[in-house]
Amino acid sequence: MGCMGLSHGYGDIPDEADSIDAIRKAHDFGCDFYDTAEAYSPRLAGIGHNERIIGKAMKDFRKDVVLATKLHLHTEEARSKGIYQTMEEHLQASMERLQTDYIDLYYLHRVNPDIPVEEVADAMQKLIDRGLILGWGMSQVGIDTIRAAQAVCPLSAIQNIYSMVERSSEEDVIPYLLQNDIALVPFSPVASGFLSGKVSVATDFSHYDDVRKFVPQLKKENIEANQPLLALIEEYAKRKDATNAQISLAWMLHKYPNVIPIPGSKNADRILENLGAWNVIFTEEEFKDLDDRLNALKVSGFRGHVEFQGGSMASWGRKR
Repeated sequence: MGCMGLSHGYGDIPDEADSIDAIRKAHDFGCDFYDTAEAYSPRLAGIGHNERIIGKAMKDFRKDVVLATKLHLHTEEARSKGIYQTMEEHLQASMERLQTDYIDLYYLHRVNPDIPVEEVADAMQKLIDRGLILGWGMSQVGIDTIRAAQAVCPLSAIQNIYSMVERSSEEDVIPYLLQNDIALVPFSPVASGFLSGKVSVATDFSHYDDVRKFVPQLKKENIEANQPLLALIEEYAKRKDATNAQISLAWMLHKYPNVIPIPGSKNADRILENLGAWNVIFTEEEFKDLDDRLNALKVSGFRGHVEFQGGSMASWGRKR
């Protein structure tokens, strides 16, 4: 379960009590993997709003789940304190908010071009050696960055954008991850709701804290151009007695053995619907038909899986 939407990114956020209830319902349903970040707060102003909610929600079952969080490394802070001390301080603050004494999976949220990723990897190894984290990863990174980090401290996971409409990681990232026993944790696996079929050209993303206004596939012209893809998903949803979102998630779960998608929502019913994708099973013939037809479709709108700290949401999808 991706927890960002409980604090940021999709308009008005739920009451804290409703968010806590949603996380606990997800756990009761069988969810045992939760993703957050120090940065997830309303309007990205402040630190730790999301972590605090999760800490309150799962204090009674923390040891039963995998808990992942992320940090940003800022240049001046790292230069003044050193990379390791800076990372340890961020980690300790996250653990306090999450009410835990260890983190299962600790990510560098975005690579800072000013800070060598090899030095980050070395610091992560020290945190692992101390038992403060069990594994580490990075988000929105390409193959060269992954190789450089892996050579210093073996990675547990890479969290890149990946879905039926964002497949650039298939070229070289996913093959490398499979070869090196590294998980792919796709964020936005339902393409910010587009693949659910519940988004239309009339959907309002004008709220000041709605990141969907920046998502390339949710521009009016791309919503219209990608309707054949939705028709394909809908066909399979009817065939499998599932929802569109469940089909899009089941597709990637079948396609790769190392994929752990983290669909997010601020709606408790939608969270459980997404988790139910694990019950959608394709035969090999069904999957081949779906995948072949998907491959034949032209997809309009593209964000890409390589981004750096300091980039803006408004730059998503722009050619570099």
